[in-house]
Amino acid sequence: MTESSVIAPPVLPKIGDPAPLFTAKSTMGEVRLSDYRGKWIVFFSHPADFTPVCTTEFISFSRSYEEFKRRNTELIGLSVDSLPAHLAWLNNIREKMGVEVPFPLIADLTTAIATQYGMIHPGADETATVRCVFVIDPKQTIRAVVYYPLNVGRNIAEILRLLDALQTADGNAVALPADWRPGEKVVEPAPQNMNDVKQRLQGDLRGTDWYLKRKKLELKR
Repeated sequence: MTESSVIAPPVLPKIGDPAPLFTAKSTMGEVRLSDYRGKWIVFFSHPADFTPVCTTEFISFSRSYEEFKRRNTELIGLSVDSLPAHLAWLNNIREKMGVEVPFPLIADLTTAIATQYGMIHPGADETATVRCVFVIDPKQTIRAVVYYPLNVGRNIAEILRLLDALQTADGNAVALPADWRPGEKVVEPAPQNMNDVKQRLQGDLRGTDWYLKRKKLELKR
């Protein structure tokens, strides 16, 4: 293979990039990403319909749907299965598991959207999608990207916690420590210069230090 014949890998969207726009067929009609501007979005792919781990995820996403709505967040699912397969699977979940899936599931048969978002499985079956999550903010900027192995289901509670953290950080100009939950202390952003360091040293640093300062979040009225 000559140097000129080498095909460069696709440039995949990263945190801070604009979310690639798309229009697609789904189980709830046509879906356009641009229609969701002003809302947070959890856009996720799954490997295949009628598979055990994916089924448990859709049940958990559906049961938590009102929690996502409470956070001004919409869910959009995707795989490269056909629309008839999607409809049959979601109907099976409704009939056998008693759970109605309340969000759209995109049928990306051409893999166009999955390729844009880096959702295509790199293994033997290149027509399958991986198990990943993109968190997109109301300005349609990608804020988080999480990939999971094929044999491990997602923790929906952690996705909700991630949304809480991002929204809290945006609304209050703070950072969130490891294992943070709403109502717990937050972290002040790191000092950017020596004047910031000197001001920090004059404050209450009990149990912390100048580079790590926790504080209670004062709720905005």
